[in-house]
Amino acid sequence: MYYYIGPIITWFLKQRAGQIQSMMENPMDTQWAVFRYLLQQAAHTEWGKYYDYNSIESYEDFKNRVPVFEYETLKPWIDRNMRGEQNLLWPSAIKWFSKSSGTTSDVSKFIPMSAESIQDTHYKASIDLLSWYCTQFESTTIFEGKGLILGGSHQVNKFNEHSSYGDLSAVLIQNMPFLAQIYRTPDLSIALLDDWEVKIEQLAHSTMKERVTNISGVPTWTLMLIKRLYEISGKQRLKEIWPSLELYIHGGVSFTPYRQQFDNLFQDQGIRYLETYNASEGFFAFQADWDTPGMLLHLNAGIFYEFIPQCEWGKEYPNTVQLSDVVVDENYALVISTNGGLWRYKVGDTIRFTSIKPFKIEVSGRVKQFINAFGEEVIVDNTDKAIAETCKLTGARVLDYTVAPVYLTLNEQGCHEWLIEFEREPTNMESFRYILDEQLRKINSDYDAKRSKDIALSLPIILAVPNQTFYNWLKSKGKLGGQHKVPRLSNDRNYIEDIKRYAFSEVS
Repeated sequence: MYYYIGPIITWFLKQRAGQIQSMMENPMDTQWAVFRYLLQQAAHTEWGKYYDYNSIESYEDFKNRVPVFEYETLKPWIDRNMRGEQNLLWPSAIKWFSKSSGTTSDVSKFIPMSAESIQDTHYKASIDLLSWYCTQFESTTIFEGKGLILGGSHQVNKFNEHSSYGDLSAVLIQNMPFLAQIYRTPDLSIALLDDWEVKIEQLAHSTMKERVTNISGVPTWTLMLIKRLYEISGKQRLKEIWPSLELYIHGGVSFTPYRQQFDNLFQDQGIRYLETYNASEGFFAFQADWDTPGMLLHLNAGIFYEFIPQCEWGKEYPNTVQLSDVVVDENYALVISTNGGLWRYKVGDTIRFTSIKPFKIEVSGRVKQFINAFGEEVIVDNTDKAIAETCKLTGARVLDYTVAPVYLTLNEQGCHEWLIEFEREPTNMESFRYILDEQLRKINSDYDAKRSKDIALSLPIILAVPNQTFYNWLKSKGKLGGQHKVPRLSNDRNYIEDIKRYAFSEVS
């Protein structure tokens, strides 16, 4: 069947590429159309009436009238939605909620997902991504087999029997149209399992005989699946298991620390990478070319974008800028208004524009994941790049890491402490330590200044933790799989001390 339908789907998707080209050529017109649509649709909701959306005529009106919100402020409205009230933030019925933590916080976020946000944002962006891919690689056979999706799970919402919540991937899998269901694997009974250890095992056994042409999933779980496949099959090359595999679609966490491992796995097998920025709140961007960095910001899928410059972070009433005012290479906090009922919502991610013609971005970190204990202003993008380059220079391979400050005392200088789980440790840990410090100094001038002559910051402490420490720590918190991940950076020592206690008490 795939041999007959696949080429037809590929042809159809190629015809859609003109829409993406138009978006790239007319970005502001595209965004203003989205802006007007959102206000018009929500004007008669309880929220729209409260802020009198009918009288908003410009972006300045919108910006001056509606504050920038974090999840905690919107939570009472979302809670009412979850209990069954409708027409609050968005006019159409909200029946699904994407459960998101973003970090390992005990407090989960429940992001409302309207039919429009599922269809016109997430699915539309996915179709546009595949459409663009098909135009870039004319000989693709991606639809002559199945896509393996490493999704999460969902369950019935306890507040209202008519609504459900779960990981974003699970919500999207559950709501996929019939044709899309045919083109994905594994079976729903496996895809929606809660127990990730059981899921990986069943995934490996159930998909080995499938004709898999593409994989979608976060790097950590994808690596675990591939390793299990090798153990079961006795093979050491993915192409021996799935000869038609051509594409790995990744997102959720930075790919930089994992690239070397995937390069080793995919070496000389003709498997391409494609990066996406797909969060519970919306599908924001996807990789549109393979020669320059950055992902194409998706401007015509029900999301209106605003940006908070770094100098405004932490202010109660931050000044935002619109798309036409951003500049390349500066860090911004992302603010969105969506067709799911999120209004001037601060996502929590920081992004950087790599291009403005077209608008392309990189995710640089999280607003709340940084280290600035000594004025060094280190963000996740800095540490990801530093550790990736250090691994390249030393031959080490890193599976996961977290970093926190060691504060100044009367007798000791301050520094950064790194907990690192290695797949392959460096032959000389002290050399690794010096090179990592050197790379971070090259990337971040503030860190370099604070390290000068060891006045404010001394050399980092590197502590190698036992294999599977981070996995087992997440498991102990009941946070395996889905969108749960270990925070890369923290400005306090809560996470790092907890992980250290867990790692070394387990060993003893």
